[in-house]
Amino acid sequence: MEEKVFDRIEKKYLLTQLQKQALLKPIRHHMKRDKYYKSGVFNVYFDNDNYDLIIQSIDRPVFKEKLRARSYEGYDRVFLEIKTKLKQDEYNVGYKRRVMITRSDYDELVNGNATVTELAGRAVEKSSDLQIAKEVDYLIEHFNLKPKILVLYNRESYKNADGLRITFDEDLSYRTENIGFNRTKRDKMYFKDTPNIIMEIKAHGVMPLWLVKKMSELHVYPHQFSKVGKIYGLIRKEQNV
Repeated sequence: MEEKVFDRIEKKYLLTQLQKQALLKPIRHHMKRDKYYKSGVFNVYFDNDNYDLIIQSIDRPVFKEKLRARSYEGYDRVFLEIKTKLKQDEYNVGYKRRVMITRSDYDELVNGNATVTELAGRAVEKSSDLQIAKEVDYLIEHFNLKPKILVLYNRESYKNADGLRITFDEDLSYRTENIGFNRTKRDKMYFKDTPNIIMEIKAHGVMPLWLVKKMSELHVYPHQFSKVGKIYGLIRKEQNV
C-alpha cells in the first residue's frame, strides 16, 4: 500500500558535481538506496491562467499550497498531490496529501470527463483517500486550475531507518505546451551553463552529525530553490513580461 500522507522538515541545496561525489561517500556508508533508486520524475503543476498559486509561493508566505500530478518514467500511475509548506523558524515543514489514479484516469480528469472523487472511488485503499480526493476537486474548482507547467528531472535517492531521505535531482527541464508524462525535443533545460544539482534533505527530526559535518566541510549550505518557481521566472522572461 502506498503512503498517502507525509510530514517532514525539508531543506534544499545547490551542488556542483564535485560536491555531490564527495557527499555520496558518507551517504552510501550510512544510508541505503531507495526502492526506486534512480528514476525519471514528471511533475505537472496545476494553476490558473494568472499563475496565482505559483506567484503566492514565490512570495514565500508562512503558509503555501500547490497542486501537482506526479508520475515516474515507465510507471502507469499518477499521484495527485496537495503540497503545503509551513515556515517554522529556519525550517520549512512540508505536508503532502495524495491520491493515486492511473494515467488513463488522469486523462479523463484533465479532459473534464471525471472528478478526482469519482476516480478515487474506483479503487479506494483507505477511507482517507476520498477525503483527499474531495480536497483536490475543491482546489481545482475554487481556483480554476488546469495543467500549466511540466517539470521533469532525473532523481537519485537514498534513505535510512530513521526517516532521513536524501535526493539528488539533475537535468532539470520543463515545458508549457503539450503537457504530458513524457520527454520531447522541445523540453527546455533550466541549468544551461552550469549543470547544478538540487539536493533535498527530508527528515522527521534533526539531521545526523556525520551529514552536518560533511556538508560544513564542503561549504554546502541551504538554498531557497523552488523548481516550479524558478522555472516560472524563466517563462515570464521568455514572454517579456
